[in-house]
Amino acid sequence: MTTMNPPAPSARNVGTAEFVAMMAMLMALQALAIDAMLPALGQIAHDLGVSDPNRRQLVVGVFLFCAGIGALVPGSLADRYGRRPVLLCSLGLYVVLSIGCALARDFTALLELRAAQAISSAGLSVLPSAIIRDRFAGDRMARTLSTISVVFMFVPMIAPSLGQLVLLFAGWRWIFVMLAGLASVVGVWTWHRLDETLHPEYRQPIEPKAIFGNMLAAATNRAAFGYVIGGALVFGGMFGYINSSQQLVAEHFGAGTMFPLLFGATALSMALASFLNSRIVERFGARRVSHSALLGFIGLSALQLFLATRPHQTLWQFMPVMGGSMCLIGFVGANFGSISLQPFARIAGAAASVQAFLRMVIGAGLGIIVGQSFDGTARPLALALLGCGIVTLLLVLFSEHGVLFRRLYPPGAARPAA
Repeated sequence: MTTMNPPAPSARNVGTAEFVAMMAMLMALQALAIDAMLPALGQIAHDLGVSDPNRRQLVVGVFLFCAGIGALVPGSLADRYGRRPVLLCSLGLYVVLSIGCALARDFTALLELRAAQAISSAGLSVLPSAIIRDRFAGDRMARTLSTISVVFMFVPMIAPSLGQLVLLFAGWRWIFVMLAGLASVVGVWTWHRLDETLHPEYRQPIEPKAIFGNMLAAATNRAAFGYVIGGALVFGGMFGYINSSQQLVAEHFGAGTMFPLLFGATALSMALASFLNSRIVERFGARRVSHSALLGFIGLSALQLFLATRPHQTLWQFMPVMGGSMCLIGFVGANFGSISLQPFARIAGAAASVQAFLRMVIGAGLGIIVGQSFDGTARPLALALLGCGIVTLLLVLFSEHGVLFRRLYPPGAARPAA
């Protein structure tokens, strides 16, 4: 059966509900820095003199790409010095650089500050996974990640509306002020309530050879490789949707002010998928659930491409299929992440870092390419979704030695200690 790793001694006794909420809010700060910007991209471009309509997407794309680069650093530091101090430093830098973005006076400076913010605060996306791995293993870990994702997914659902709400009363700069304020609140909460979860005997030396060896092991392990790179490709398709969604949904399909609500509906579908996954993953296993979802994702992507190649595709043809695809990504994400971290109990920080790096850099780079390929139709996005799904299936087959739907440790079966 799945086991729970004994946590490090804790004086605060943070309960499960509070732990889930805290991890979700830490991860959500990164998502908020992306999605709250979407309604403001046109205003940012206008105020900072950007004439190319596709260039405005870089406010989002640069952040995603640099968050992936930054992900290489915090995991190894956290394996040596502990999760808590590295996490608190990430929160502090997030606050400072949010204020810097609010004060930016030209578009290049804004992109540079966004890049610095993404790199320095990458621990917010990396360390929650390592902290969860410190406490849980197997399908229990997948269930915990899914439960956290339920809370986390509400942020993309409401973030564009929060950004739009700010724009009703103030300029786009105040969205960054809002980000700084929220991060400050989460930082105080984390400082008061989160104890160190890294087991003392698991601390790793800060030696380039050891760090490189740990990261190389995490990056090249066959059992994890297909899930890490495959997850990056699926997320790349999703990032392509995020980057181009304001132009595609609000402008091309004519959603206008309904865009935040429609974008939120797709995020809601991912949240519902994560909730359902948290209820079924221990019964059916992370592999069975995620493999089934991946096959469904490929099918819906093929349907989206068919609709996009027909003349006069409508908003109400595009959105339900896109919502279904995002829903299936909700089943893929947490399970792929859990499966890929399973072999790395002792180097969970380094493994989480290198895997987040690969997922974010590949996914964000692909998302930028898909976004910049926007041609006034949904065709580039649909083609990217289908291609990413097919290649991901091939990568999963590589990791699983050609066999899908395996259950390594059925309920009641003994499994090695994590």
